[in-house]
Amino acid sequence: MTYVLETARTRLRQLTTSDTQNLAHIFTDPEAMRYYPSTKDLNETIAWINRMIRGYDEDGIAMWAVEHKETGEFLGQCGLIMQEVDDVRETEVGYLFVRKFWGQGYATEVARACMAYGFGQLQRERIISIIRPENYPSSNVAKRNGMRLDKTTSWKGFTVDIYEISKETFYQHVQVAGKVRQT
Repeated sequence: MTYVLETARTRLRQLTTSDTQNLAHIFTDPEAMRYYPSTKDLNETIAWINRMIRGYDEDGIAMWAVEHKETGEFLGQCGLIMQEVDDVRETEVGYLFVRKFWGQGYATEVARACMAYGFGQLQRERIISIIRPENYPSSNVAKRNGMRLDKTTSWKGFTVDIYEISKETFYQHVQVAGKVRQT
């Protein structure tokens, strides 16, 4: 198995169709999907995985499977994904975890490593997060990782907050825990 990134407690790898049941634990959970348009069934989950695989091929990035380093247990997904916001193509850091792992710091840890990868290996100058205003847990992750609210806008039919961080701010103010390895 080839891992894209490694943190103190996790390893990240590309999603495959063998992750369908793992992702279904998130995508079929109404609470986990509260700030998304809807839950996803198995066919929609497979379509999501295929979209991520296209992202790896076309952009070199997408959401990655997050596994616990010691147990190999699937924790969720996190990664960098290209998004169009207000007619600008941007790199977003996104995260979504199995509910039983919420509140344990995994989203903060892994998102920070993904941002380090984006700024380091990919040489991005800015990374954003697209977060619904009422999604306080995700906005708190963004803030813990040094992101600040840039603007509120309409995106895919929803009002969203765009959090952002520059490469300069990230390296000056954000500490990265764990190792960041390139594939």
